[in-house]
Amino acid sequence: MTANFSIIPPSEILKIIPLLGVIGDHKVPEAILKERVLEMSIQNYECIAITYEEKLIGICGMWFQTRHYAGKSVEIDHVVIEENFRGKKIGDQLMQFIYGYAASKKCRWVELNTYVHNFPSHKFYYNQGFVAKGYHFVKEL
Repeated sequence: MTANFSIIPPSEILKIIPLLGVIGDHKVPEAILKERVLEMSIQNYECIAITYEEKLIGICGMWFQTRHYAGKSVEIDHVVIEENFRGKKIGDQLMQFIYGYAASKKCRWVELNTYVHNFPSHKFYYNQGFVAKGYHFVKEL
């Protein structure tokens, strides 16, 4: 199966809200998600639309920044592909799109976080050549 990948224009960024809700088990109210996504869209954030036959079946956020340890880099975030499209190599196609797009923006490094209990994602990212460099800690204020 071959999917299509494109950067979502900022004017259309709110179309990712339904898939973001799925990731968060709909714990964040839609109005708050909309407010946050609009703010993200002006903070070095871009989002990839994954489509199949013109239907949005997945998304992948990207944060662009310069890191002291890596130079210009992209951090991929909230990757989600609808469940009935998983296991069809779309994730591999997505990663190839990301690598090419990041290279076109002169990025030297791709990084990401994944939940410690999400073992299928660990295997996927290891197979993509990622290595675990540390832990991501959070503290709610």
